[in-house]
Amino acid sequence: MFFVDTIEVQGLGNRSYLAGGERTAVAVDPPRDVDQVIAAAVRRGVRISHVVETHVHNDYVTGGLELARITGAAYHVPAGARVSFARVPVRDGDRAEVDAGLTLRALATPGHTPHHTSYALEEGGTAVAVFTGGSLLIGTVGRPDLVEPRLTEHLARAQHASVHRLAAELPEEAAVLPTHGFGSFCSSSQAEGGATTIGKEKASNEALVRDVDTFVAELLAGLDDIPAYYAHMGPANAAGPAPVDLTPPAVADAEEVAARLAAGEWVVDLRNRVAFAAGHVSGSFNFEADGQLATYLAWLIPWGKPVTLLAESPAQLASAQRELVRVGIDRPAAAATGEPARWVREGEAPVSFPRADFADLAGRHPAEGVVVLDVRRGAERAGGYIEGSVHIPVHTLHRRLAEVPEGEVWVHCAGGARAAIAASLLDAAGRDVVAVDDSFDAAAAAGLTVRNP
Repeated sequence: MFFVDTIEVQGLGNRSYLAGGERTAVAVDPPRDVDQVIAAAVRRGVRISHVVETHVHNDYVTGGLELARITGAAYHVPAGARVSFARVPVRDGDRAEVDAGLTLRALATPGHTPHHTSYALEEGGTAVAVFTGGSLLIGTVGRPDLVEPRLTEHLARAQHASVHRLAAELPEEAAVLPTHGFGSFCSSSQAEGGATTIGKEKASNEALVRDVDTFVAELLAGLDDIPAYYAHMGPANAAGPAPVDLTPPAVADAEEVAARLAAGEWVVDLRNRVAFAAGHVSGSFNFEADGQLATYLAWLIPWGKPVTLLAESPAQLASAQRELVRVGIDRPAAAATGEPARWVREGEAPVSFPRADFADLAGRHPAEGVVVLDVRRGAERAGGYIEGSVHIPVHTLHRRLAEVPEGEVWVHCAGGARAAIAASLLDAAGRDVVAVDDSFDAAAAAGLTVRNP
């Protein structure tokens, strides 16, 4: 008998896997914080004998090299990947014995990257599952535009051919186990569901039900913005990531928090947006710990700039550290826990700004001196926007604050989380801001005029 355990990396929308038999197992696309993979192996009572990568990842720092070092496992990386460390180069058709009667077979599936490789898990010579990385996802495929713009169309066509190969060569009942596609920006689109098979994908996946020209045209037309930090992930993975350090950072008192703000460093408040709006350190930014913290903080912060974290508890701080090392933000410069009253200097007080919903906005807009700022991505705005609103996606706002018109800025997104980030950026810049904490679906019902391009 074999097992496959899924290791969720929810903040990044990814999955890793541990698969094996009675004695040994293989880890597939492990996250950088490898302790959770080791814990999964301990629970199963197995030794990790192999660690495999489907590709050099563009969206997170891998833990593969470190996991192989700790466990003594063979580290398998596609042969076409240019890396700076010793590894077992994997080529199409290569096989590795995971456990008695359990084999991993490599299948070249270029598209997400030129060297992308999937791995079929075979029991008794029959494929029971396939680890598809960024190739065949649930209902869609991995995006082909993360390597080099000049290769994008070529890789899109390769992606179509690769998923057709998987569909043709593997049994319909084989489980499809992708790394991306659960909120990851490495997915070309987002689909519902958490489990699928080759047979299900043959009936519904956009790459398997469309001809190549239609598929490529639709895929390229639907590609969204690429998070800025992706530019740093591939080089870090190719060089060989260093081990992580998750020990608590240095404690910052109110004076140090103020000094770091004065030096132009980023002070990030991890509390929820309701608490932040009600009271926070002037100049700090709000990136909620319970959300896509790593994605949006890494996307917005100037790469390499020191960051101080403010958390409501040591547990929240530790969780945030774990998320951030996955995207290469290795060590906070300092941190503090508790509440805003402890983070401001004596004689000073926390500051605040109002929150509202779309019904409140409808009572104020349109009006002289009222600015409606839409911080959703372009693809979202294309589906409908509030008449008269200004559009600046949240991931570009910190560089474009001067473009926000004068007046009282009512900032919204699709559900409130990104509006909270934007509101904190505007508040730190001294703007008069109102955070709209509401679903965009409620805008028209509230009486606002929503235009559809």
